Amino acid sequence: MDLGIKAKKALIMASSKGLGKAVALELSKEGVDVFLCSRTESDLITTKNEIESKTGGSVHYAVGDVSTKEGRTHILNEVSSKLGVIDILVTNSGGPPFGAFESHDEEAWGNAYKLLLESTIGMINGVLPGMKEQRWGRIVTITSQAIKQPVEGLILSNSVRASILGLMKTLSNEMGAYNITVNNVMPGYTETERLKHLMEENPGLSSITNEIPLGRVGQPEEFAAAVTFLASERASYITGVSLAVDGGWIKGI
Repeated sequence: MDLGIKAKKALIMASSKGLGKAVALELSKEGVDVFLCSRTESDLITTKNEIESKTGGSVHYAVGDVSTKEGRTHILNEVSSKLGVIDILVTNSGGPPFGAFESHDEEAWGNAYKLLLESTIGMINGVLPGMKEQRWGRIVTITSQAIKQPVEGLILSNSVRASILGLMKTLSNEMGAYNITVNNVMPGYTETERLKHLMEENPGLSSITNEIPLGRVGQPEEFAAAVTFLASERASYITGVSLAVDGGWIKGI
């Protein structure tokens, strides 16, 4: 299937590792010019070289902390300088700390807001004018299965990521007239460093495959394929949707 996005330009947040890296690689396989960002330059260089060697595609990057205005401004300025208008934005970030409600103070809640919601809003604001002007765009937010079925011990993520769902759904209504689709993808338990870290902090997660109908955790490339489809021309009539890539873990209808 030709996804119709060859030579499009994509900005993928938190893309030096994990799910963001997998999405960047999958988009590059489709001929998309990808722009990476994260806080660690050495990781970005490694990922840039890996993707270029596997796909022969064009890969750029900028170092910046998306939870800060200064970091977002630097990344967006670099994007504008190197690629111009962005066609595809994939919002993503690391997860906030594990713990129950009473283990988090007000600062922790503020940091979770900056990391998850403020970073998403700020980057969307940065790319939206160009998308509106060209009357084509794809915005895909990466959240978590926890926004539909909260995960014990992840109250920061459960709470703040759910607000992204409201943002995405409302924005999809507002941007339809400009041929910009806005969708959300909810990764389930996927084999990343983040999952390994969570399992170390919460040994109870060691039995998670018992709760997944497919009987295994997901692979990053399986998740990336779903994001890439939603970012494509072939998904042009899909907007305002939250897609779970969780092996059937979410039990609600």
